[in-house]
Amino acid sequence: MPAQTIAQILYSQGFGNRRVCAGLVQLSHVRVAGRLLDDPAETFATEGLVFDVDGQAWAYQAKALLMLHKPAGYECSQKPRHHPSVMSLLPAPLRTRGVQPVGRLDEDTTGLLLFTDDGALIHRLTSPKHHVDKVYEVFTRHPLDAAQLQRLLDGVVLDDDPAPVRAVAAEMVAPQHLRLTLGEGKYHQVKRMLAAVSNRVDSLHRSRFGPWVLPATLAPGRWCWLDAGVLAAAHAAP
Repeated sequence: MPAQTIAQILYSQGFGNRRVCAGLVQLSHVRVAGRLLDDPAETFATEGLVFDVDGQAWAYQAKALLMLHKPAGYECSQKPRHHPSVMSLLPAPLRTRGVQPVGRLDEDTTGLLLFTDDGALIHRLTSPKHHVDKVYEVFTRHPLDAAQLQRLLDGVVLDDDPAPVRAVAAEMVAPQHLRLTLGEGKYHQVKRMLAAVSNRVDSLHRSRFGPWVLPATLAPGRWCWLDAGVLAAAHAAP
């Protein structure tokens, strides 16, 4: 990967337009390896580069991929209607470089939400052709039974599609706690599937998306970087 000027690097990572990024360097806001920079034209190899802006370390990412632990009360929209946007939980450089949620979670749903600025990766993660599984912890209004789980596995018909929608897996963790794995994503799918088997979702939490599991150490409202190579490795595994 060819070297870039520090101003170009800052621009690519979302720190503002080209003039703003040059100014950040000239006004002594940027360090590399502890050294304060003053020349916007100084070049660096981007692979493995970690730079510091106003005391905060940033690792260079050619394409951004990150995980957010979404709290309740946030909408997965750039233009929210009734609640704050999940975008407000991300730092300004990530918003500026154009990351967007991969799919959506309802405002009252919590858990793992991916963001990226890689359009091809968004397609790969959301296209039904690729069957990227998502796991949900479903807490139900009424106790579950074996017949309901079997119906979810066999397939239920939703009101907007005559084709049955099937769960990849359905595990009863507790009488009112279902661990549901889905290979596709439709509007309000979990809630509608539970309604189709005469139950109701009281709360919903996504614990896994493809190979990525929400870590217990990631608090609601916090985010962390991810490695897209993990997805390729998962699909290549026998």
